[in-house]
Amino acid sequence: QVQLVESGGASVQSGGSLRLSCAASGYTKNDYIMAWFRQVPGKEREGVAGIDSEGTTKYRDSVKGRFTISRDNAKNMMYLQMNNLKPEDTAMYYCATAGSPIPLRWDLLLEPDFGQWGQGTQVTVSS
Repeated sequence: QVQLVESGGASVQSGGSLRLSCAASGYTKNDYIMAWFRQVPGKEREGVAGIDSEGTTKYRDSVKGRFTISRDNAKNMMYLQMNNLKPEDTAMYYCATAGSPIPLRWDLLLEPDFGQWGQGTQVTVSS
């Protein structure tokens, strides 16, 4: 059974940095996509960044140049380094995975393509 556990969320001031972590368990192989989504109350969940097992990455435009996604296949871990945080980054951040088979257009970071989800970790950025 696949389980995803996020950590690292916190409250920071605008311009600050945070590093989110996601621990994945239950996978016997690394051939799955890992991604970060975020959601604000009353709005749809949106894809933030994704990474495949070979390190190919995809970001939503609003975080390009500020966020960096990475993964450690040996440890089944994924990370999101968030720099120059802005108040509009405030959200619950979720770890998600997709695989078997891997969605053809996983790079679109569409919620329905991801079948496994963590419980989320809250990021709050104050101005």
